Amino acid sequence: MASTLRAQLEELYALILKERECAKTMAMDELLHTVQAKNELLRSLQSVTKVAPEDRELAVAVREENRRNAYLFWASLGFIRESMSFFRKELSPVSYGAHGATVRGRSEGMLLRGRI
Repeated sequence: MASTLRAQLEELYALILKERECAKTMAMDELLHTVQAKNELLRSLQSVTKVAPEDRELAVAVREENRRNAYLFWASLGFIRESMSFFRKELSPVSYGAHGATVRGRSEGMLLRGRI
């Protein structure tokens, strides 16, 4: 573990960049290890109240890269939700009610049940 604040920020910056690369390449095992290391480092940084002027630029870069990752994960989650919604609609059987109107059943779909 790095001892000075600057070394910890540099390590955090490297972990954030590695986290993004793991997410882009779908290296899930490596991503989980990276996230765990990042969380441990963030826990050790919680007690920091002041950042030296010479370290502020690095701290801002860490914050911006972390925001980029957050946006990447948010956008990915949105894409996954959209895809699952599409497949639920496609896999849900269409049935008709007593008055001839279409009635959608439960939207679990065969994909989520493991039948495909």
